[in-house]
Amino acid sequence: MRVEQSHIVVAGAARSGVAVAELLKSRGARVLVTDSGNVGRIFTERLEKAGIPFELGGHSSRALEGELLVLSPGVPDSSPIVTYYREQGRPVFSEIEVASWYCKSRIIAVTGSNGKTTVVSWLADVFRRAGRPYLLAGNVGTAFSEIVDQTTPETDVILEVSSFQLDHLEHFHAKVAVMLNITPDHLNRYENQFENYIASKMQLPRHQTADDVLIYGYDDPVLRNQIESLSGEPSHPRLVPFSSEVSVPGACIQKGIIRIQSDHYQEEYIPMRQMALPGTHNLRNGLAVALAARICEIEKEPIRESLSRFEGVPHRLQKVRELEGVRYYNDSKATNVNAVWYALTSFSQPLILIMGGRDKGNDYSELAPEIRKKVKLIVAIGEAREKIRQQLEGIAPVIWFAESMQDAVRKCYLKAEHGDVVLMSPACASFDMFESYEDRGHKFMQAVMTL
Repeated sequence: MRVEQSHIVVAGAARSGVAVAELLKSRGARVLVTDSGNVGRIFTERLEKAGIPFELGGHSSRALEGELLVLSPGVPDSSPIVTYYREQGRPVFSEIEVASWYCKSRIIAVTGSNGKTTVVSWLADVFRRAGRPYLLAGNVGTAFSEIVDQTTPETDVILEVSSFQLDHLEHFHAKVAVMLNITPDHLNRYENQFENYIASKMQLPRHQTADDVLIYGYDDPVLRNQIESLSGEPSHPRLVPFSSEVSVPGACIQKGIIRIQSDHYQEEYIPMRQMALPGTHNLRNGLAVALAARICEIEKEPIRESLSRFEGVPHRLQKVRELEGVRYYNDSKATNVNAVWYALTSFSQPLILIMGGRDKGNDYSELAPEIRKKVKLIVAIGEAREKIRQQLEGIAPVIWFAESMQDAVRKCYLKAEHGDVVLMSPACASFDMFESYEDRGHKFMQAVMTL
């Protein structure tokens, strides 16, 4: 799409918004960045340096004059500025849609309610071990718009995409797409309707063609049902499943061995017990990684090496410290109930659980079976703590409130006994108390290290 001399408004002045504004300015567009709140000085300095006008604390009449609107992931569809542009019949695009207009690389896009950061980081580890050029971007931390000028036909882009980024697509196209799972998340952004969230996730395969590949988690019943519906459509990508439970024509487990099988090859990789990351969820993540890498023509050896050696990503079941026989784990990236469930299933020891933050329409009672079996104390923080108490009272033996992360960690330390695990796995967004889930994780680790 030609943007030269077009007047384009970008809503959201944080990482993705600033990056796409800089990209559009470099292509000759006249850009205004608008944000209903305030942002860090690092972002306003970038806009000033690029000579891009911006406004904070609300959307002025100038923000309504654009020929099209580009959204950062943090801007909801319910925002008045989005409603206005739609009512005027003007285009509304996501940041990754705009970046894709200038992408020269094959796109390998990964989405899912849980595991996507682990999978893109793991896939990048395979590419690195194989000596294959790649760029890693998207929801993982670097905006797609930030790296798109580095793309070449010889370099693959490994892109983590959230449901918010998949809204408002038109030409975005993944040659290889990976869908890990679909469980309730961000329902506050989707009118508390799970169906709306599902429809957003399914935008990824719906923007593929019969020449593309969709890798999907067969063990997830919601996702499997969606893929079955997709397979009945006249033009759909090639569908390749992975499963840790049954034998499928993709990636699976047979006699304890990770295996990739198709009409063209039958390959064994490593015994599942040699996987570097623990837990069934990480076994499935590893299957998705191996399958995606193989489809991208990477040889077996670097895949095998990565499966057995990849150490995971920060803020995802990250061991912080062992003190007086108590282990402390940072799982700040667990921002929904299903992610916390995965974390709880990864431990057999007695648990003290820190959870809470900004609620996203969660049903915390879904954790009841694991909490009854393992959790001796919940320390609830943030805006969601009263809802957590209401839904889990009588399920957890004890629920305490804490006013800060340092207060929460101190309470855990007082209650913990030799052999216990203290797990910070919040099930919530971080923005009530922290700048990001990374900031929340760092604050937890700092508090633990000062014990």
